[in-house]
Amino acid sequence: MFEKILQSMKMPVPVTEHHFHPKRKWRFDYAWPNEKLALEVEGGVWVGGRHNRATGFLKDMEKYNTAAMMGWRIIRVTPKQLLTTETIELIKKLLKP
Repeated sequence: MFEKILQSMKMPVPVTEHHFHPKRKWRFDYAWPNEKLALEVEGGVWVGGRHNRATGFLKDMEKYNTAAMMGWRIIRVTPKQLLTTETIELIKKLLKP
């Protein structure tokens, strides 16, 4: 659904589950590798999901900080925010040269 919305708006379609680190198994939910832009969908925000537990939170921090050191820009949204105009417009702005 997300990819179809982007296509309908003539926006580049991201790579899903993009493996971005040469040694770690880290992946981005969605990525535009040439632009080094990533979109992470953070589930379980209100129900204590993996990203909100101490271990998961710390691992995410390590992943995001390492990605930033590699030059990646990361957008983080909840599942509810993924298909919003706000998120699509943010991506559009960040993909502009």
